[in-house]
Order: sequence, then C-alpha cells, then structure tokens
Amino acid sequence: MLRIDGKSLTPDDVVRIARTDESVALSDSCLPAINASRAFVLELLNKKLPVYGITTGVGELSNHYIPPEQAEQLQENLIRSHAANVGEPLEKEVVRATILLRANALAKGYSGVRVELILMLLDLLNHDIYPYIPAQGSVGASGDLSPLAHLALILTGQGECLEDGKRVPAETVLKKHGLRPLKLQPKEGLALINGTQVMAAIGCLLIEDAEVLLKHAQIAGAMSLEALKGTARAFDARIHAARPHAGQIRIAANMLKLVDRSAIIASHVHCEKVQDAYTLRCIPQVYGAVWDTVQYARSVLKTEINAATDNPLIFAKEKDVISGGNFHGEPLAFVLDFLGIALSEIANISERTVDRLVNPHVSGLPPFLAEGNGLNSGYMIAQYTAAALVSENKVLAHPASVDSIPTSAGQEDHVSMGSISARHAQLILRNVLQVLAIEMLAAAQGIDFQQPLKPGKGTAAAHAQIRKRIPHWKEDRVMYPDIEHMANMIRSGEILNAVEAKGIRL
Repeated sequence: MLRIDGKSLTPDDVVRIARTDESVALSDSCLPAINASRAFVLELLNKKLPVYGITTGVGELSNHYIPPEQAEQLQENLIRSHAANVGEPLEKEVVRATILLRANALAKGYSGVRVELILMLLDLLNHDIYPYIPAQGSVGASGDLSPLAHLALILTGQGECLEDGKRVPAETVLKKHGLRPLKLQPKEGLALINGTQVMAAIGCLLIEDAEVLLKHAQIAGAMSLEALKGTARAFDARIHAARPHAGQIRIAANMLKLVDRSAIIASHVHCEKVQDAYTLRCIPQVYGAVWDTVQYARSVLKTEINAATDNPLIFAKEKDVISGGNFHGEPLAFVLDFLGIALSEIANISERTVDRLVNPHVSGLPPFLAEGNGLNSGYMIAQYTAAALVSENKVLAHPASVDSIPTSAGQEDHVSMGSISARHAQLILRNVLQVLAIEMLAAAQGIDFQQPLKPGKGTAAAHAQIRKRIPHWKEDRVMYPDIEHMANMIRSGEILNAVEAKGIRL
C-alpha cells in the first residue's frame, strides 16, 4: 500500500498506481495541516471577508462578492460550468494518475478542504472507478481546470464513469461500490479543479515509457550497426570522457555492452572504411542528449507532483490566505515540449538508419533487404511508413508552450497550453515506437545476411527473441502484421528482458 503525505511521492509511484491495483491511503502525518487549513477557511467565512473563490466569483468574476450562505452553491456551480472538455476520453492510467496527484496536492494542507474529500478521491482509486474525462479543453492555466472539473463531478455523484467502454452515470457507479456522493463545502470545488495534475499525470507516464523506449532504441541501433558492418570504435570511452555529458557516456558504454564479442564487427576491423555515417557514429551524442532530457523532465515532475498548485493557498499557521499563480502550467509545458522534441530525435535517427539498411548503394546488403532481385520488394515500403511517422512528429514537436490565448475576459491573459504539450508528446512517443519496430525488423533481417558470423552478446539475444516470433523475410508477405508483432514485443518488454537476461543493464 502507498501512503501519500503531499511531499514524498515519486514519478515511479505514480506510474505504479496508474498501472496496477495497488491501494492508496492518506498518511496520518497530513491530518493536522489539512484540518488546520480547513478550520481557517471556516474562520474566513464567519468573518464574511472577500476571499477569492470562497466568497467571490472566479476569473473575471472575482470582483463579485458571494455571501457565505451561497458559498456552497458557488462550489457546485464551479464544477458544473467548468466541466466543458471535449474529445476522446483520457486513458484509464492517465485518469488514475490524475486522481492520485490531486489527492497528494490536497494532502499538503494548503487547500482548505476536508479530509473526507481526499479520502473520497482515494476511494475512486481503491475501488478502480474510472471517471469519464474528455481529453481536450485545458489551456494549462488555471491549471487543468476543465478536465479536473469532470473528475470533481464524480465525487458529487454527477458526471459519468466508464465501465467496459460504456459511459455510466457516476451516481450509479458510486452506489454499486457503496460510496456516498459528497456535497462540496466552501473552497472545495475550486481546490479540486485548480492544478496541473492532468499534464503532470501524462508526464509521469511519459518519462517511464521514454526511458524504456530509449533502451530499445539502443538495442535497435546496435543491431543496425552490425547489420551495416559498422565499427564500435566510435563508442570508445575516451571519446566520451572528452565531452563528459552524463547521457552520452552512459549510451556509449551501453552500445559497447550490446555488441560485446560480436564476430560481425570483428570480421572487418581492418577494412578500408574510415568512419560510419552519423546515424551510427553519433548514437551516444544524440541518444545521450535524449537521456539527459528525460532525466531533466523527471526532476521537474518530481517537484511538481509534490507541490500545492491551487489558488488561493491557505497558510493556516500564519492566519493568511494568498492568491497566486501556482496553477500555471509553464514548468510542465516547457518540459513536455522538450520531451516531445527529444523523443522525435530517436525516430529521426532510427528512420535514417532504416534508409541505410534498405539502400544497396550504402548498405552492402541486398536491395531493400529482399531476396530475389526485383521479384520481392522487402522492406521498401516499411521505410516509407517510418518516413511518414517522422514527418508527422515534426508537426507534433512544434512547442505548444509558445502559444497563449487570453481567457476569462482577459483576466487570465497568459496560459501555458501544457496539456497540449503533454498530448503531443504522447503521440510522438507512440510514433517513435513504431519507427523503432521497423528498424528492429530491418536490422534483424540485415543480421541474417551476415551469417555465419554471430552478433554480439546483447544483440544476439535481441535477434534470437525476434526470430522466435517473426521469421526471416524470404519472400514477400503481408508486411503490417510483422510491424504490429514487433511493436507489441517492444511494448511487452520481451526484447529488453531477453537482453537483460544476459546480464546487460542499459
């Protein structure tokens, strides 16, 4: 069981809760701060002071005073009116991560909500309830207002949940699990919807998947190196110590581990070729920079998921309430744009490598890796597919964070668009996986043509695992099932597991 306390959650925790049925509880250490902030909200209400979102409207309507007797209705109206997202629903794992992150932010004790509200969020996780949250509509400030409003509706028995792909009234789902809807108290509706939790949820899942994908990219690159009879000299540790970026050093060392004992590479150590193309020679420099970027994203997310991101914040000890801008998604918008750009570069390298593998003028291999001198087209069109995905990524990698459209009658006059950064990075990652699947297929075919020479320790394990599922391309067959099988092998982790079973840790 994971116990949240508002300060020690990790991205790995988020991924685990999002993708498993592990239960979550609230740490007792949080209770004093949560209760103190709640008590101060009630104190403010009793004094009938104008406090943003408690006794005033929100956004441009913040100059309108709301009397305490209408404070509860204000919270109800907020979540109803703000639940305005459109499009396909967010994936279940994203929604679960979002729920966890919202609960953790409220647990810090700066939001003025009841303990019961946080426990209700955790009930959604522990009962595996899947709120229906359309994906499009957040501008990333005041955080993810609209998608979080869809989540808040569920707590009150409004809105919908997804069960077996069907939309079911939330009230019905809560009743089935023995849960009673909450009636929101003053400040609670605003506390639920002000925050960056949707984009942070996607970000946590992305960095986990990006790290795994990058490991597969190295395996694919090492296989391509052998298929093209490249040299491992470019991975010499002395080169990378002379430019000591952490990622570059790490990737170079990994490449040497993967091709260790490669008879293919050893067979041409004294050939006339002076150096390889950049796509092979510069793998440490490019993939190393990707690794560094992913680690930077991880550090930003680790801070964000333990932050108070709603508004206003309640400082009970000092008896103060302050309106600020912690909901602004710019830190995440920047880093998610950066992550999408970095992931795109994996596909850029990979597709160019596929092109070299199928091009007989540079590969030394049969044209398009096909046998039959023109009768078979082999991997000709698979390279087209990789090129199309890479081109699509170039569009998706345009930073969403450079755009801003004023909202709320100009009161919210600069927004981050971070949720768009997050969704684009998701799409880029999925495209990159498909490109790597094509590279692995092509590289495995190229290694076949190097027989009887054997590949390296790590690449041999990967090649053998591929050939367990996907046979050598002897004559043309329907191509897309091979790509699908290869992509599923990457997703399942079986290629990486086969390599790591040889004692190679990437």
